[in-house]
Amino acid sequence: MLTDTKKMLNKARDGGYAVGAFNAENAEMVFAIIEAAQKCKAPVIIQTTPSTMRYLPPACFAGIVAAAAKNASVPVALHLDHGDSLGLVKECLDAGYTSVMFDGSRLPFDENADLTAQAVQMARACGASCEGELGTVGGKEDSLETQAGAYTDPEQAAVFAGRSGVDSLAVAVGTAHGVYRTAPKLDLARIPLIQAATNLPLVLHGASGLADSVVRDAVAKGMAKVNFATELRQAFTEAVRKALADDPQMFDPKKYLLPGRRSVQKLVEQKIQACGAVGQA
Repeated sequence: MLTDTKKMLNKARDGGYAVGAFNAENAEMVFAIIEAAQKCKAPVIIQTTPSTMRYLPPACFAGIVAAAAKNASVPVALHLDHGDSLGLVKECLDAGYTSVMFDGSRLPFDENADLTAQAVQMARACGASCEGELGTVGGKEDSLETQAGAYTDPEQAAVFAGRSGVDSLAVAVGTAHGVYRTAPKLDLARIPLIQAATNLPLVLHGASGLADSVVRDAVAKGMAKVNFATELRQAFTEAVRKALADDPQMFDPKKYLLPGRRSVQKLVEQKIQACGAVGQA
């Protein structure tokens, strides 16, 4: 069955490791993520973005994850990543998500804090938890030359945590979503300062493409949840493309999707190891 995300992340924060949070786009990726977590004996979070929810409604995705997690030997949580409206937050909570994120990071500070606080109250009413974001994590279209003001300020983070009541906080330390074209300029020294100011489980977004050594360093400095998305999509798609290229006559989806599933599982195992979560289930 699905597990309380808040307890999972608090345990990781206190234990000095991070829970890997992996974005899934279909049932094959869901199965791959859970299989990898079981092999590593690690807790795991499966995430979906608003664009995934437009492809497959929250109730459908929640049903797939709940069924896959029912007999899992490790804790599995289901999380809305980058929720862009309170309406979607409600829809996911009603579907059984164990946690949600309201991303108001592009809004003015006061509006971000107030809307995130509303999402927190909605989550708690459903027995779930809520992640907020403060600072700017670049997107795939954005420059990696992040301005200093876009990094999360520890003092401001403390105010935001108090006003919003979030259970975990995504912070900006120089990572970006999507594919890195040049090496990102990271400020990992900021992590323990934010953690000390908020005492919250901190979340690293944009970890796809980072060296495992960098992920380990970020976790050692206080990250309790690390998000991976782009690399999983790449691994799945490349494996399916190769299967079809190797056998152009193949037409059974089960046969060409299986290599994608296996490729994602292998990658997730690697990322769980980088998070230091092996054996933490």
